[in-house]
Amino acid sequence: MNDEVKKFFSLAAMFLVFYFLPVDSPRVQGAAIEALAMLHEYAREHVLFCLVPAFFIAGAISVFVSQQSVLRYLGAKASRGVAYTVAAISGTVLAVCSCTVLPIFAGIYKRGAGLGPASAFLYSGPAINVLAIVMTARVLGMEMGIARAVGAVGFSVVIGVLMAFLFRHEEQERQQAFADMPVPEADRPLWQTVFFMASMVVFLVFANWAAPKIPLGVWAAVYQVKWWIAGAALISTVLAARLWFTPDARAAWYGSTGEYALQVVPLLFGGVLAAGFLLGRPGHEALIPSQWVAALVGGNSLLANLFSSIVAAFMYFATLTEVPILQGLLGAGMGKGPALALLLAGPALSLPSMLVIRSILGTKKTVVYVGLVILLSSGAGMLFGALFA
Repeated sequence: MNDEVKKFFSLAAMFLVFYFLPVDSPRVQGAAIEALAMLHEYAREHVLFCLVPAFFIAGAISVFVSQQSVLRYLGAKASRGVAYTVAAISGTVLAVCSCTVLPIFAGIYKRGAGLGPASAFLYSGPAINVLAIVMTARVLGMEMGIARAVGAVGFSVVIGVLMAFLFRHEEQERQQAFADMPVPEADRPLWQTVFFMASMVVFLVFANWAAPKIPLGVWAAVYQVKWWIAGAALISTVLAARLWFTPDARAAWYGSTGEYALQVVPLLFGGVLAAGFLLGRPGHEALIPSQWVAALVGGNSLLANLFSSIVAAFMYFATLTEVPILQGLLGAGMGKGPALALLLAGPALSLPSMLVIRSILGTKKTVVYVGLVILLSSGAGMLFGALFA
């Protein structure tokens, strides 16, 4: 089927949906309000201090980070231990949501990172959030917190290894293309690039440091000074860019940043609207009744765990919101196994992020990646539910 035929059927499907849509139904009207409310909330809370810094980081990776450096630590010829450790640690340090990690993932993948380490980074960024894991242990129980930490770290490596194995032939051709490229001479000392990139990462991390729902010692203390740290990081970023990079280099950086924004933002906003229309914000009704969801995730059956993983994968969870949501669902009768499945699949994926991942990896790799997250989360949920029923 060629592209023109696909476009025709897509337009025909959209026409039929809108033609027969029961717009007078209170539930449809409520779902439309939820879609707009979710996009409004997303734009206010996640664009300026999450996505915009991530776009600048992705643009800087494309322009300033040596391709050979990416290949050395994350490429196909890098040591597996080094590559997957770097990917997992990078995700732990960033601790961002499933959408914010996308531009950075696109940056390292297009610079030559292997599919395996890049996939590990894509999962670890939103899944291995230290503060969220601590909150999970404090609010939902120590065993749930430990299971989430072990599952998130282990899954990032397992998913990366499986993605690399399943698409090994395509990866060999892709990596060979990077290996054949000429190696440009370095324009500046390595420490300047490292300092510049680290400054942007520090700003991203501390500008998004969330207020703890319960006193957590050092976390609460850091929150009190987050803007001082973020402000210092922003100043050092601006000064480094002005002092160490030429006007042409800065122009290339801005151009690359804009390209990532144009690629990601339309898909994200469209995905947020769709997720809001179907599932709504946490605690709000949309097209799919929340009672249906709650009724299907009780106990510890395969269906309950699989359903929890699938719903969590398509929903959008802002960082740390999954803990209070689960607290309410557990009180309503949700099983412990499906609860862990939601914790492992939800933060790492969302409908908006799937749309963007597809534009980077293609349909086949995206389907496999999403399927691995859902299946592994479901299996972990069943095991946890059996042990701690």
